[in-house]
Amino acid sequence: MNRTLRHIFYVIVALFTILGISSSILMVVNAQSLNSDTRNTRALYHEYAQPRGSILAADGTVLASSTESKDIFSFQRSYSNGPVYSPVTGYFSVTVRADRGIEASRNSQLSGQSSSLWMAKLKGLLSGEKNSGAIITTSIDTKLQNLAYELLQKNGYDGAVVAMEPTTGRILAMASTPSYDPNELASHNTSEVANSWTQLASSDSSPLINRATSQLYSPGSTFKVVVAAAALESGNYQPDTMIPAGSEYTLPGTTTVLPNSVSRGDGTNGQISLINALTYSSNTAFAQLGVTLGQDAVANMAKKLGYGSTINIDGTDSIGVPMQATASKFPSNLSADKLALSSIGQSDVRTTPLLNAMIASTVANNGVMLKPTLVDSVRASDLSIISERSTTTLSEAFSADTAGKLNTMMQSVVDNDTPTLKISNIKIAAKTGTAELGNGTNNGWLMGFAPADGTPKIAISVVLHGIKGYGIQEAGPIMRSLIQEYLS
Repeated sequence: MNRTLRHIFYVIVALFTILGISSSILMVVNAQSLNSDTRNTRALYHEYAQPRGSILAADGTVLASSTESKDIFSFQRSYSNGPVYSPVTGYFSVTVRADRGIEASRNSQLSGQSSSLWMAKLKGLLSGEKNSGAIITTSIDTKLQNLAYELLQKNGYDGAVVAMEPTTGRILAMASTPSYDPNELASHNTSEVANSWTQLASSDSSPLINRATSQLYSPGSTFKVVVAAAALESGNYQPDTMIPAGSEYTLPGTTTVLPNSVSRGDGTNGQISLINALTYSSNTAFAQLGVTLGQDAVANMAKKLGYGSTINIDGTDSIGVPMQATASKFPSNLSADKLALSSIGQSDVRTTPLLNAMIASTVANNGVMLKPTLVDSVRASDLSIISERSTTTLSEAFSADTAGKLNTMMQSVVDNDTPTLKISNIKIAAKTGTAELGNGTNNGWLMGFAPADGTPKIAISVVLHGIKGYGIQEAGPIMRSLIQEYLS
């Protein structure tokens, strides 16, 4: 072989090598991204050529389903009571495909492409039947979800409700308003979908945001539960321990005076018991208590209770886009005055409604914080079980003894300060919160659980953004109605 032929041979070998590598990258490395690329019309038609799996509530109510259509796409995705359940379901669209909620977190299972459905795919191949996607059963209680949405929506609230089972982490309700109708984004008319998306995305009310998981709010006095837990865990405080209070407290290093909302939070002769400080939501007591405990103690308890961590609610990267809650924030490197304000849930402290429901659940669950879950089971189209939920511990935030004392203190809030929350024959533990936004409006909060004198069955967090009243006044009736509905 002469020199010229040898060079040509090397070039050809090199070209084939490059071709093999590039083909491998396209078929293996980039396969998933190419299939999910909205510009890939072949993958789009493939997805719509078979029925996508249904999404169900815990009682079997169909939240999302696919039916045959008479257009270029074989199946139409539809949502029952779309605005009510959109924070749970998300939507499936010809323009962006699976987006938000279960549609995104369980996309490969719903589409029937997951490796866990190999048996169903094999049966379909042998029988010639269409490969149906998996059936996803959620933990959502339809009565609670509908009631939560109704109570938020009828009063025009910008807010959210989360209800959970304290001993399992199962999410029973997750409502957010303003909301949107996924059916408008599931249309096969691409121009209509584009117009609907533009209107929703540009709306000042941000209806596409799931406020329960993706919106951060100043928690106000609900954060006092975190500070009370830090105090009890230090071993230096009991519910009857007297701590400094007073009608006013000048923030350290400033001339800013912090008052209490009610005179009962002032205590007597500048002192108040820890239980009464929580009962009457004493700002002066908890601001001073936070400074005395120090930033490390408060921050460490906040961390144990989920602050600073993104919370994975459902899904993994291998089956879709995980459904996650934004990390709540407790600031660092605080000056003494900022620590005082942070200890009453003001300054730069931010939390999600989901995390406040988890904190209430942790008190109810003897100090053990559980991972929240939204999916109870995944079944193939022949109803064979692919997977079922399990209970996962995130942290042992504090001792059962501390949890019991917090329970007693939160019951005192209801018994002695917020009697409008009381329900006959049901003991409720709760904490109110009203965070001032500086423009004449507030974030109104309520968090708690019931029954507080037995095995707790439900924990709830409610937030109402931009209200002019207090948390107990406007969030209180919502929480009370939900507890009454669930336990009656």
